[in-house]
Amino acid sequence: MNRKVRVLVVDDSAFFRRRVVHALQESSAIEVVGQAADGRQAIEQTRLHRPDVISMDVEMPNMDGITATKNILAQHHKTKIIMFSALTREGARATLDALEAGATDFLAKTSVDSTGQPRDLGALLRERVLALGQYGCVVPASPRPLAAAVGRAHQRHRRPPRMVAIGASTGGPVALQKILTSLPANLPYPVLVAVHMPGAFTTTFADRLNGLCKVSVREAADGDVPKPGEVLIAPGGHQMLLTGRHGNGRIQITDVPDQVYRPCVDLTFNAVAEVYGDSALAVVLTGMGADGAKGAAVLKRYGAQVWSQDADSCVVYGMPQAIEKAGLSDQVLSLDDIGPQLARLV
Repeated sequence: MNRKVRVLVVDDSAFFRRRVVHALQESSAIEVVGQAADGRQAIEQTRLHRPDVISMDVEMPNMDGITATKNILAQHHKTKIIMFSALTREGARATLDALEAGATDFLAKTSVDSTGQPRDLGALLRERVLALGQYGCVVPASPRPLAAAVGRAHQRHRRPPRMVAIGASTGGPVALQKILTSLPANLPYPVLVAVHMPGAFTTTFADRLNGLCKVSVREAADGDVPKPGEVLIAPGGHQMLLTGRHGNGRIQITDVPDQVYRPCVDLTFNAVAEVYGDSALAVVLTGMGADGAKGAAVLKRYGAQVWSQDADSCVVYGMPQAIEKAGLSDQVLSLDDIGPQLARLV
């Protein structure tokens, strides 16, 4: 029998701690091993209880959540930390700072999911905790079908792409920063990014990346024409599609009813396939679920390339695993290798 995922709850509000503890205790697969009211207590409780996952507030007295995260991970590097944040520009900046400090994931204190859609906070928290605690989520990859191996064998004969599209979810912000900061300023193709983030976060995320990267990075706007050397981030809460033909695309920011993810990687990949066909390259990064798998299948039918992140370097091996299991991946790469490989396409 799998052991329970051990969780430490950290928040200066006793009311919110009780709310989080109650939500976690609804799962028989989770054990709350301790509580803390500030960062200093969190460090001590971590030393005593060795939790698998910590839910961490950002703003707290005595020691804030970001400082506590740095201290905890310096001693307990395998611990997963979920930051609770506000859906504001200030909350976005603090959350991105926490992710840069080593936090694994984030949730808004309001009852919405990572795309800003209404969601039961307790259910969402339990889902994330179980995933990050590796409770049945990360499994060994199955042997790749022959089609994928053949695709890799012919990789060297392909011409460079005219468009690169990247999809990600849990762990995606940090992975994207690592990849995009390694790209050269003379990148000969545009990059479209669909990552599961709330609308309040994507503008701040794009601005931060723009200050770190040699390529230009910004949040995509309706009517944009993708340009070489430019990275366009899909705005949270909306869908990023493309209109056009034969590799001449124009961004369309819209709402598509009945979509769980906003932005949805599948929808962006589908649009890239229709406009760029076999001159496209898709990259699927760390994330829960299987968003991107259906879109990758469409891209493959058009003759496009698909890369996926390997299990060892993923925060959650969900989205890339779906690509591999379906035999859609031409290359399975470590996070450390994806940026340099994209740079070699120059």
